[in-house]
Amino acid sequence: MLKITMCVIVFPFSVRGCTDIICCVLFIVVILGYMAVGILAWLYGDPRHVLYPRNSTGMFCGIGLNNDIVNSFKAKEIGVRIFEDFASSWQWIITTPYSFSLFLSLCLPVCLSVGIYHCWWEYDNYRKSTVSITDIGFTTDIKLYLQVKETWLAFLIILSVVEGILLLTLIFLRTRILIAIALIQESSKAVSHMMSTLFYPLITFVLLVVCVAYWGITALYLATSGIPVYKVVALNSTRDNCGQISGNETCDPQVNYSWCPSARCIFIKYNNEGLLQRNLFNLQIYNVVAFLWCINFVIALGQCSLAGAFASYYWALNKPSDIPTFPLSQAFIRTLRYHVGSLAFGALILTLIQIVRIILEYLDHKTRAALNPCSRFLMCCLKCCFWCLEKFIKFLNRNAYIMIAIYGKNFCVSAKNAFMLLMRNIVRVVVLDKVTDLLLFFGKLLVVGGVGVLAFFFFSGRITLPGSNFRTEMLNYYWMPIIVVVVGAYLIAHGFFSVYNMCVDTLFLCFLEDLERHDGTVQKPYYMSKNLMKILNKKNRGPKNGKGKD
Repeated sequence: MLKITMCVIVFPFSVRGCTDIICCVLFIVVILGYMAVGILAWLYGDPRHVLYPRNSTGMFCGIGLNNDIVNSFKAKEIGVRIFEDFASSWQWIITTPYSFSLFLSLCLPVCLSVGIYHCWWEYDNYRKSTVSITDIGFTTDIKLYLQVKETWLAFLIILSVVEGILLLTLIFLRTRILIAIALIQESSKAVSHMMSTLFYPLITFVLLVVCVAYWGITALYLATSGIPVYKVVALNSTRDNCGQISGNETCDPQVNYSWCPSARCIFIKYNNEGLLQRNLFNLQIYNVVAFLWCINFVIALGQCSLAGAFASYYWALNKPSDIPTFPLSQAFIRTLRYHVGSLAFGALILTLIQIVRIILEYLDHKTRAALNPCSRFLMCCLKCCFWCLEKFIKFLNRNAYIMIAIYGKNFCVSAKNAFMLLMRNIVRVVVLDKVTDLLLFFGKLLVVGGVGVLAFFFFSGRITLPGSNFRTEMLNYYWMPIIVVVVGAYLIAHGFFSVYNMCVDTLFLCFLEDLERHDGTVQKPYYMSKNLMKILNKKNRGPKNGKGKD
């Protein structure tokens, strides 16, 4: 009973209520209004206004299978060939390169060691060669540069300089770097116990695609919501009954005016007198604001859900037996049930800053030629300040969402507690942030570069897989599957490392809270791993000395 009581005190999953209810209600109202705007745009809009021109009578041109622009570029033929390429190589696009991307993401340290060894091996092979880089000169054939020792020597020098900087950093900040490395290792354990978290970026990606698609379609339909206005005109009003035509009455171009042969239904303008047409600009602004708010909310939802799952790992006294069942699902449901208002609050703050940045960019674009150097300097300063403010708010929101996931407080209290906690440990924050950023950067670079090279050699026919019946002659444009593979590899690597980065940040805040709230006694044991306690020269005292800390 003692262990359960301590868990409830430290990590009160069950003791929480709805937070920032006013902002939650406001967000729901905005979403309902956004849906209403989309319905109105769909009812009154017509995207054909953008896709096809109109003739003098207001009728659409080029709607038949005879489109000269498309036929001139042979788009249909190129599309068929690209489809044939995907049809003949889709299994290799999906399986081999993407599996290789995930494998590289999980085996980053091993891959880095292999890369360093390969540079030295290549340099040693070309060390006795008499050909130098000056003999090659400038050429577009990159393979020639890889056949001289100077190229590999430059790679080794760059790696040596980076390693020297890292060694100097290790000397002066070795303890804090050891803490950062231990937290990263602990994050790997957390992810290994919650493999489902690696697939959560797919949910975020789908929600973001829905938001972007809804915004784009709504903006297109709003922009094309004008209704054509036609008026009847009689070329010879003195004949027959044509004198009855005043020239101001509206008409239908499909109606035949048989009683007046000279009458014509002429397109005049688009109707801008209706309530919807008079407020198109305001509706487009509403569309942009709601879109940004939804995008930021989706990202916040993902961060808070992942933080809740990883925090449940850290605050489990005996790992992995005390880890909740389906921690990610529980965290996701808990976030939607209690903290939609807090996430909407943080997303709204970020949205307002982004709107200001968009306005500044618009003003800068419109007044670029009219501004003097002093005004240009002030504009650049404003843009820079709001860029920095947006980065800071993103950082603050991210940590606030972690505290919301842990303690269930509202946004302002969570943001304040997270900020004060980080400021009390500013050196550790900087070291952990830089170490993590460096690892993630090299990880993404290695994954995308490695998969891109592998895809190039495979789809260009330079390498073949044993037992494969795939041949490069089957492709019309081998660069198309390469682009798809590289983009897919980047998305996979970005998704994996974003989860990993969120895990590191969550465990770091939990670690700082653990240090400040506990002292290692039976009543207040440390929840950190044995490795972290060893680095800090701390231990749990009493009957449960270190039990379950692996």
